[in-house]
Amino acid sequence: MVATGILLSRIIGLVRNRVFAHYFGTSDAADAFNAAFRIPNFLQNLFGEGVLSASFIPVYTRLRAEQRETDATATATAVATLLGLTVSVLVLAGVLLAPWLIDLIAPGFEGAKREATVRLVRILFPGAGLLVLSAWCLGVLNSHRRFFLSYAAPVVWNLAIILALIGFEGGRRGYDLAAIAAWGSVVGSLLQLAVQLPTVLGLLGAFRAGPVLTAPVRSVLRNFLPVFVGRGVVQISAYVDTLLASLLPTGAVAAVSYAQVLYTLPVSLFGMSVSAAELPEMSSAVGPEAERAAFLRGRLEVGLRQIAFFVIPSVVAFVALGDVVSGALYQSGAFTRDMTIYVWAILAAASVGLLPSTLGRLYSSAFYALHDTRTPLRIALIRVALGIGLGFLLALELPKLLHIDQSWGAAGITLASGLAGWVEYLLLRRALSSRIGRPASDPGGLARVWSSAAVAVAVAWLLRGVVITWSPIPAAALVLGAFGVVYIGSAALLGVPHARRMLRRP
Repeated sequence: MVATGILLSRIIGLVRNRVFAHYFGTSDAADAFNAAFRIPNFLQNLFGEGVLSASFIPVYTRLRAEQRETDATATATAVATLLGLTVSVLVLAGVLLAPWLIDLIAPGFEGAKREATVRLVRILFPGAGLLVLSAWCLGVLNSHRRFFLSYAAPVVWNLAIILALIGFEGGRRGYDLAAIAAWGSVVGSLLQLAVQLPTVLGLLGAFRAGPVLTAPVRSVLRNFLPVFVGRGVVQISAYVDTLLASLLPTGAVAAVSYAQVLYTLPVSLFGMSVSAAELPEMSSAVGPEAERAAFLRGRLEVGLRQIAFFVIPSVVAFVALGDVVSGALYQSGAFTRDMTIYVWAILAAASVGLLPSTLGRLYSSAFYALHDTRTPLRIALIRVALGIGLGFLLALELPKLLHIDQSWGAAGITLASGLAGWVEYLLLRRALSSRIGRPASDPGGLARVWSSAAVAVAVAWLLRGVVITWSPIPAAALVLGAFGVVYIGSAALLGVPHARRMLRRP
């Protein structure tokens, strides 16, 4: 249900990005909007889904498992109150400090481009605050195993932006049209909160006034702080990426953003879906420590194999067929074939870290279920420091050493993040194994999955040569459709359990 909800929202999100690319391409306005969106998005990421899931769900789920429904409702109410007050103050500060934030995040922006980015930040900030409250709704819904609504809710946010661009375009272009997209985002944020709130209120029942800093709430806050700091450090890394891209030629900021939309699709569908579904299950484990450890290992083993089955072919497809993927989504209007190739290079570099990033999410969920939010924080700090250092070298210095155009440094930004992701994953795995034991590995199964992906991409590559002159969408339908069919078929023939279950073979 998580994956279904995410898939629906991501499909509409891809449509939104195609509409955006059609109107903006890799123009100055596209750079301004994408840079502006990152700043209020910082607020959403700091207080939003990942942080609340890690800190709130384990405590709330445990209260419900212990049949303490009144305490659970009181805890949820208190967390919503604290969250609303904090976010209101930060939204106001963000609106007032927008010019200084732009100078920190995109120092390469000057003149009209900088002024437009400041204006967009001020429009977008209130919407980010609403999305934080939407993330609180997600935490309650997930704890009650109501997964679909919480992850499908962003559909209305994406639709609001699409309709704003199409319905109010009216011949506008550039920065004025970007402002319309920003207002669409704010309206969409309100709608995303509104579609979840009635169900959440029904699950919680009547809100009861009472003490805010109860023992469960203090537990949420203790869990919250390390995850908050960890997410903040990761967001700093993301902003360093934007800073680096802003120092590259025009289009780099937008191109990195376009590639990240594609890169995060399998992370969300296969990493987030498994991790989100597992967190309340892992958090509800009871009994002696040895039994809980065995239970967590079992959940990890199944989850890791499930993630790998879907993510490995995604890595292969992005590296070998990235132009087909990005062309189908973006190549229209102002977005040219050369831009498609540019995004492909950035996407291929990012794919280096796709597998560890998705597997690492599940390991982090296991730590959160153990009420340990500090270990993932320490490891995140290492990842971010490494990613920033490599980012400067690969984005700004490597193109000079290779005597290539500086714009290709955008691929160095995502490659640095991918390499740092591998370090984070390996450290998470070692730390968790020392606590609960190492989950059973299946090297033979992984070899069969990689082999199936290799066969599939070979067939797809041959078809790509035939349809390279076709329109991007039908070409992608044929090439990527063949890739998927051959991958599933090959994996089933090689005895991969997930593929056989999909084909309903014994």
